[in-house]
Amino acid sequence: MPESGGGGCCRCCCSFIFTSGLTALFLWLSLRTTSPACALSKFYIPLNQTKNQTTLEFELRLKNTNKDKGVYYDPINVTFFDSPNRSRSIGSSTITKFYQGHKKRATKNGTIANIDRDELPGNGSTAFFWVDLATSVRYKILMFKTKRHKIRVGAQFAVNGTIIKVYPKDIKLKSNADKIRSYCGKMGVFFANFLVLDDARFWTYADD
Repeated sequence: MPESGGGGCCRCCCSFIFTSGLTALFLWLSLRTTSPACALSKFYIPLNQTKNQTTLEFELRLKNTNKDKGVYYDPINVTFFDSPNRSRSIGSSTITKFYQGHKKRATKNGTIANIDRDELPGNGSTAFFWVDLATSVRYKILMFKTKRHKIRVGAQFAVNGTIIKVYPKDIKLKSNADKIRSYCGKMGVFFANFLVLDDARFWTYADD
């Protein structure tokens, strides 16, 4: 009888731990958010204008990668530099704030005027530029909004002699913070699975 009672208590504790682990994992997966995917799809500076001043034209593509969460964007600041080391800024443009539903895509266009053509690299040859994107977002989960999360991404890209983006594919904008969050998320899933499997193994031993 004492052994039976001890076994029942052990099963009860294991069941509680197992259920708590599954509940915590479910909540973590439900509340976990992923940053929007940002890409530069167009970059163009016409050089055939008669005036020395020209205008930069660009296009961004933003995708909400969350399956069941909306995204509220604050104003998006986009800055271009004439080299990957970001020593000199060409100019900046701001995209107004907007809301994006779950799994939705958005295309945003912008311009930067009064750029001195003579100071631009790449006249007649391939050159490399850099783009920075900075904003803050809030995620809509059911009827609630999260706190603001800062996003700072960027990328190097090549342009040809007429100052047009060389590659037809979108240039994905990335940050080291995104890579760190992705790594932490994978480790979180690994440890959660490890705990669940360990609880299940302990439960099996208790039944034996």
